[in-house]
Amino acid sequence: MTDRYETGMQVRRRVLGDAHVDRAEAAKGDLDTPFQDLITESAWGTVWASDAITPRERSMLTLALLAATGNFEEVEMHVRATARTGASPRDVAEAFQHVAIYAGVPRANHALKIAKRVFAEMEKDDV
Repeated sequence: MTDRYETGMQVRRRVLGDAHVDRAEAAKGDLDTPFQDLITESAWGTVWASDAITPRERSMLTLALLAATGNFEEVEMHVRATARTGASPRDVAEAFQHVAIYAGVPRANHALKIAKRVFAEMEKDDV
């Protein structure tokens, strides 16, 4: 593997947690392995590995972009990642307020519903 892949895997584990990454890695097959490698190198090894902005800011941007583009299937994973990136529930709500104004209320509303459910689950798991 490349250095960028190794860096990406380290960052991915730091942001998403070992359990999530282990499940994703175990589910890889011949069809999606090249795609997963691409994501690990580019998204995690390049974008998320950059120190130009903080992990908190990157989390907020990612959640806003996911909501704005209607990619809700990724919202839960990135809400859970806020436990490791330092983005607070208030930060997430603020990001979704931007989505409401600049990309549409229905998308922001749907993303906020997902975030509320996930934060409640995370809080319950901590108890």
